[in-house]
Amino acid sequence: MTLSFTVTGLDPAPFAPLFALDEVGLLAAGARRQAVDAPGAFPCRVSLDDARPGERVVLVNHQHQPAFTPYRSAHAIYVREGVDVACRTVDVLPPALRRRILSLRCFDAGHMIVTADLVDGAEAIPVIRRLMDRPDVAYIHAHYAKYGCYAARIDRA
Repeated sequence: MTLSFTVTGLDPAPFAPLFALDEVGLLAAGARRQAVDAPGAFPCRVSLDDARPGERVVLVNHQHQPAFTPYRSAHAIYVREGVDVACRTVDVLPPALRRRILSLRCFDAGHMIVTADLVDGAEAIPVIRRLMDRPDVAYIHAHYAKYGCYAARIDRA
């Protein structure tokens, strides 16, 4: 049985106040503002697309796995200024994920990793479906393999 899946970007609301901070305030928050200077180098975790040259992003630490398990984790992510709606797709990978090598980390209902796979984003849909068909997989965290950063959450639709 092949299940549909959803890919969801992060809620932009917790990040919105960062864009109003000056550089000193950002430093105090452990964040940095950057001007996008190259295409394909700044994947936004809200829009799940790459920021374009000339846009501004904030680099901030984000706890993407808050469950109190050995897999609790946080890492640096980019968030684009002016994105106020989280990306949500059904049975389609958003652009930033399609363009990169992905580490797919599958968690059970107790937030423990039960399996993982490495895949080119352009070829990931059949792998995601195969992983989501497993009854012990509750959800998947996609990470960009090159830098190891959290990308998005994948759930059954």
